[in-house]
Amino acid sequence: MTTFADITDRLAALAIEVPSWAYGNSGTRFKVFGTPGTPRTVEEKIADAATVHRFTGLAPTVALHIPWDLVDDFGALRRYAADQGVALGTINSNTFQDDDYKLGSLTHADPKVREKAVQHNLDCIEVMNATGSRDLKIWLADGTNYPGQGDIRARQDWLAEALQRIYDQLGDDQRLVLEYKFFEPAFYHTDVPDWGTSYAHVAALGEKAMVCLDTGHHAPGTNIEFIVAQLLRLGKLGSFDFNSRFYADDDLIVGAADPFQLFRIIVEVIRGGGYGPGSEVALMLDQCHNIEHKIPGQIRSVLNVQEMTARALLLDTDALAEARTAGDVLAANEIFMDAFYTDVRRDLAGWREERGLPADPMAAYDASGYQQQIEADRVGGNQAGWN
Repeated sequence: MTTFADITDRLAALAIEVPSWAYGNSGTRFKVFGTPGTPRTVEEKIADAATVHRFTGLAPTVALHIPWDLVDDFGALRRYAADQGVALGTINSNTFQDDDYKLGSLTHADPKVREKAVQHNLDCIEVMNATGSRDLKIWLADGTNYPGQGDIRARQDWLAEALQRIYDQLGDDQRLVLEYKFFEPAFYHTDVPDWGTSYAHVAALGEKAMVCLDTGHHAPGTNIEFIVAQLLRLGKLGSFDFNSRFYADDDLIVGAADPFQLFRIIVEVIRGGGYGPGSEVALMLDQCHNIEHKIPGQIRSVLNVQEMTARALLLDTDALAEARTAGDVLAANEIFMDAFYTDVRRDLAGWREERGLPADPMAAYDASGYQQQIEADRVGGNQAGWN
């Protein structure tokens, strides 16, 4: 039987990348909400992200979004992040907010628009060169709303051509990570709607192209852990965007809607070699904190991932294998559920204290005065957000 003492060293391998945009204003399709203390600059976003890492020890890197996080000197930004105790991570391109992209970007019927979208991604690679980032993540809002609106086959050809041009400019240690989403903002068809389409494109590109799996980008009832297992089996799972959903792409705190699903996913990540030394799979958050404070929202998120990782590491895989081999359905399920129901919160609190971290990061943040300080200091200017 596996005990918490058996997994403490393995827990130390957990690192979760937090997104710069989680600290800016966000909202619904109808309104973006402003809140006191919201960062006005990318430096303030990084400072907030570093605060999450300082209280949890779980968030050593920060993903950037271009052009939301555009600065004149990314080398200086890289040094600023290091001074804050974090590193710059994934660079996310944005080809969904310009008027030119109304009918598509890399899949637009107009070659001039496709060229603009390609060039933006090439510019993002230059940002990666300056920040030391490994991954360029591409998510496309491309698709159509009505039958007949676009040539579905041609759009796939244009996408393949564009991705190849971007891929060819990657450095030796850089990767292209293609995200998928089954709908929104296009409602009739989406150009990269599922893991199979993403896999088909990245497999054609080569070893430096991978799939990004956003846990909120699936139809209700989808067995996401099966997709995780399949992509790991194929060697093409590059990264996660962790969040939680009740209905669609809700971007809620990870584990909020279905903690058991998060557990099941992490079990497959560990089983498939996607966790620990030697793994190239990046664990990231992609969330919007619309009604809650943003920094504690991120703290709660990384703690949720840590808790489910601990439970997954406690799974008695030897006993589980024996039950499966014996065809004992109920015993196998009981072993699986025992790990999920194990309360590791007290053990994790002690584990943190042994490493110089607060036993209760949420309470420690509340007591730190950081939230009150940024609300007092960040007055005036333009708050960061989606636009």
